[in-house]
Amino acid sequence: MKKILIIEDDQRIAELQKDYLVMSGYDVTVASDGKQGLSLINSEKFDLIILDLMLPHIDGFSILSEIAEKKTIPVLVVSAKSEEMYKIKGLNLGADDYITKPFGMGELVARVKSHIKRYEKFSGVPKNDEFEIRGLTVNKTDRRVFLNNEEIVLKQKEFDLLCFMMQNPNRVFDKETLYEKVWGYDAMSDSSTVTVHIARIREKIEENPAKPQYIETVWGVGYRFKV
Repeated sequence: MKKILIIEDDQRIAELQKDYLVMSGYDVTVASDGKQGLSLINSEKFDLIILDLMLPHIDGFSILSEIAEKKTIPVLVVSAKSEEMYKIKGLNLGADDYITKPFGMGELVARVKSHIKRYEKFSGVPKNDEFEIRGLTVNKTDRRVFLNNEEIVLKQKEFDLLCFMMQNPNRVFDKETLYEKVWGYDAMSDSSTVTVHIARIREKIEENPAKPQYIETVWGVGYRFKV
C-alpha cells in the first residue's frame, strides 16, 4: 500500500483529503504543522507528499528546500495562494505540481495517482538503461545525469521531463503534450509548470541558458531536444 503524507494545518481540509485518499486505497498520515511534517519526512518513507505552504512553525517553502536536498519523492503543493509568483517559487524549490484551493477531491486523487504512477514508471526500468546525446548522459536506473562526465543533479520532474525529451529527439512538443506525457494528465494542464521546469533544466545543462544547445524553443509551438 502506498504511503502518503499530508502536511496541512486546516484540520477540516486535511481530514477530507485523508478520507478520499484512504477510500482510494492509500495509507495516509497527517501532520498539522511544518515542524511535525518535516520530522515525519526525515523518519519515515513516503511515496508522495501533499504540502500546504502557509504552515505554523516551518513554512512549506522551507520544507520544499529540505526535501530537495535529502529526498527524491513527488511533492504536490496545495495552497490558497493563487498568484503566479507563488507557483513559480514552489516549482523552483522542487514541487512537482501545484493546486490552488479550493479544488475537487477527485482532482486531488487523480493527481496523486498520476504522480505515483509516473514516478514508478521512470524509476522501474531495467539495469544499464543508459543513453547519451552530445555529451549529455542519462542513466534511467540510477536516475542520474552527467554532462561531459560531470554529474548534474536534477529534481524528480526535471529528470522525467529531460528523459522524455531525450528519448524523443528532434520532435517538437507543445507545453500541453509535455504536461500530459510527464505529469500524466491533460485536462488540468498548467503551461507555467512546464515553462518553469524547462528553465530549471536549461540552467543546469546549458552553457548559456539564453542560447540553449540542447532544449530549443520552437516559437509559437513548444520545445524540442536537438540532436
